[in-house]
Amino acid sequence: MGSIRILVAGIGGVGGFFGGLLAKQFEDNPKVEVSFLARGAHLKKIQEAGLTVIEGEEQFEAVPKLATDKASEIGKVDYIMVCTKSYDLEQTIAQLAPCIGSHTVILPLLNGVDCRDRIQELVPNNLVCDGCVYIIARLSRPGVVENLGNIKKLFFGMEGGSDARLYALDNLLRIAGVAVTLTPHIEKVIWEKFVFISVMATATTYFNAPVGPILADANKRNIVTALVNEVALVAEAKGIAISNNMAEQVLAKLESLPSAATSSLHSDFESKRKKNEIQSLIGYVVTEGRNQQVDTPIYVRLFSEILGKTS
Repeated sequence: MGSIRILVAGIGGVGGFFGGLLAKQFEDNPKVEVSFLARGAHLKKIQEAGLTVIEGEEQFEAVPKLATDKASEIGKVDYIMVCTKSYDLEQTIAQLAPCIGSHTVILPLLNGVDCRDRIQELVPNNLVCDGCVYIIARLSRPGVVENLGNIKKLFFGMEGGSDARLYALDNLLRIAGVAVTLTPHIEKVIWEKFVFISVMATATTYFNAPVGPILADANKRNIVTALVNEVALVAEAKGIAISNNMAEQVLAKLESLPSAATSSLHSDFESKRKKNEIQSLIGYVVTEGRNQQVDTPIYVRLFSEILGKTS
């Protein structure tokens, strides 16, 4: 039996942190090979000196079996962890074609709730599971990824079932020191995270402000609550059993953040990036609301105004 081959595609904050833990743990293990798909100056640094992962006062170096920007150099793998941006998803899966065999399991760790469906359409015969992470990590400079928060959790699974290959991946992640949960109730986990990040992205981008000033203003705070309730109605219409006190949960999470905290979408919006997650984080709620015949008037208005400011 050959070695287990894991590919981490996209070595930003998420891929760099979790991929870094895997590469470090299995660097000298002939039974597990960890490869990175990266690009540009970041790739060059990883090829020269490995990936540096910083966490508070501590740091470690991770050396993958192979770091490249050419999927064909890696070949067929057992697992692919997709950690790119959701707007690059289809392009990424096309690029990964040389790595996808009939047995390959694909785990997306991206923002949004429709990533698994989008991948499954492109590779209908592969096992594509759902996944999400709770981490505040970023690529701080080429070759260096930093975890800025104290939370670093990874959840994944198949809704209502499982597969021996997922138990094997869960085991490898645990050995590497990842705080991982394999669950058959992954839709609830993903949707509860989505409610939070969608609302935070919408509010910070629309008001062009970090969370502190938004929560301090009664009218803006009311809009945040209305946004939460609208996404929750969409989830309910889709048959997703999320918690019934999502507004309190989201407000409590937002209040626990530093006053100056903002969303990556707001940062992209401020720097006028052409590629951004407006569609996957805000537009998705508007579209699914229409599909499910659920009214989302606040989302519709804010989405329209945000689009107007970006055109």
